[in-house]
Amino acid sequence: MTKQDNPADPFKKALAEATKTLANAPELNVSFTVDPSGISEDSVRLPQVTRRMTTSEILLARGTADAYAMKLRFHSEPTHHKYAPQGDIALGLYEALETARCEALGARALPGTAKNIDAKIQSEALNAGYDKVQSAESAPLGVTAGYLLRQMITGRDLPDAAQNLLDLRRDFLGNAGDTLNDILNTLDDQAAFARLSRQVISDLGYGDQLGDDPDQEDEDQDDEAEEDGDEDQDEQGGEEQDSQEDQPQPPEDEQDENQQQAEASLEDSSDMDMTDEADMSDGDPPEDTMPPPPVSDADPNYAVFTSDYDEIIKAEELAEPAELERLRSYLDQQLEPLKNAVGRLANRLQRRLQAQQNRSWHFDLEEGILDAARLARVVANPTTPLSFKQESETEFKDTVVTLLIDNSGSMRGRPISIAAICADVLARTLERCQVKVEILGFTTRAWKGGQSREAWLKADRPAMPGRLNDLRHIIYKAADAPWRRARPNLGLMMKEGLLKENIDGEALEWAYRRMIVRSESRRILMVISDGAPVDDSTLSVNPASYLEKHLRDVIEMIETRKLVELIAIGIGHDVTRYYNRAVTITDVEQLAGAMTEQLVALFEKDAKKRTRLSA
Repeated sequence: MTKQDNPADPFKKALAEATKTLANAPELNVSFTVDPSGISEDSVRLPQVTRRMTTSEILLARGTADAYAMKLRFHSEPTHHKYAPQGDIALGLYEALETARCEALGARALPGTAKNIDAKIQSEALNAGYDKVQSAESAPLGVTAGYLLRQMITGRDLPDAAQNLLDLRRDFLGNAGDTLNDILNTLDDQAAFARLSRQVISDLGYGDQLGDDPDQEDEDQDDEAEEDGDEDQDEQGGEEQDSQEDQPQPPEDEQDENQQQAEASLEDSSDMDMTDEADMSDGDPPEDTMPPPPVSDADPNYAVFTSDYDEIIKAEELAEPAELERLRSYLDQQLEPLKNAVGRLANRLQRRLQAQQNRSWHFDLEEGILDAARLARVVANPTTPLSFKQESETEFKDTVVTLLIDNSGSMRGRPISIAAICADVLARTLERCQVKVEILGFTTRAWKGGQSREAWLKADRPAMPGRLNDLRHIIYKAADAPWRRARPNLGLMMKEGLLKENIDGEALEWAYRRMIVRSESRRILMVISDGAPVDDSTLSVNPASYLEKHLRDVIEMIETRKLVELIAIGIGHDVTRYYNRAVTITDVEQLAGAMTEQLVALFEKDAKKRTRLSA
């Protein structure tokens, strides 16, 4: 081994292969990073192991690798999503119990993983300060419930910091003791485990956050289908027979007379219909009420069951100022390891933009910016008036950029952190270059349809209801707001429970409508997303391509009208099949570079165009 070789490399390689084997995922991408660990369907990020290879580093890396491998091996996301509750506290409990199930299954099958996962739990608990928590109210309920379940399944003692947390909450968790004992028999059946997890949540007093029972909803749909089939067969004959039986029958003579009158009136009505049609062809059509305006300018046939529960809301209205500051501090911690790399890209963008501005100044003015270069005259002769300067107007300043960020649940973890960091840095950079920036986010208010779906159920489930969820469109920074005031808002993306479903088409059209009413002559809309539109509630009662078709229609409208320049960046998802100008990145770490390059390309293209026109 040469001096340049990293002694930790053989360990990393062996751990990566072991992780793939445990997860039963040969194609899994395993990386080591100083950034927070994370997991997705095809990749895991493990804590960095330095050249020193300390015992704590090795145990933490092994524990994290084993925990993620068990999650990939024993966890089914569709099943998990089906039974997921709606409220934040309930969802935290639900996810913590599922994580404990997967890790405990691994420990039961492979006892060697239990010690490694203990090291991971201890490290996370110490970093979170759980060893210093002194009151039950300060102990996170979901985390503590996960600790208790893991201890019940494995019989192992918890690390000290985790045990301190559990001791504070043990009495409260005892309210779900019977259900927790029952849940031990369902570890191998995720659906049964999820049902009992919902019962645990109810036992602890958070049943109001569970939402609709997924199993009952499936039964209702099956019963409805059966009833519809029976009604279709019996409806015509039954109704006709009932109506005849209910009516008193006239004598036979009256029946003959009535039949003759009916035949005569039928002939008269035929003549009248022909006459009416002739008269109406030359007259005015009957007055009808005006149809409501279409929901979407891109597709008049796109429907929304109800928009009563949608909201367009400022970020500062979704959290208290103290919470925003705390979340912003957490985001800053995420930014620290990336500060140099992202900073270099931002400086590069700023240099290119400023080079295109052709900046010029007017000097010796009575107002404006104080001209420091001429202060020497004032020092030499105090009677000399101060000199001010003003920058001349340029075409380049007349630009607004909107960053539209997918706030769906699949962005949770590293992707949303990187997106928030890049939005932060680019907004500050563009503002220094006199380019106005707007930052928007889109998600839904609830999983599985929220109040819109409840209204649909109460309306006897009309067919083809259209979009069936409550939209939440978030304004993190308005275009005219200074960055210093909007800075804490991006921390909201770190808020647990914020990220839910994504309905991209309506979000894109919303951002587009905000842009076209602005006075800037140049408008650039950048979309950052990691997947196609997904909303289970909508897609369960509409065609499978309903939301995707609307997204394509909106994109076509924007690109055809050419009022806004549209670009997109897909994170691990091919968005080039939707957008004409797009780039797909396979690793979220590439996001800052992709955003910078796309903006630079747009501005340089515009600069070359202006040069040709002036020539």
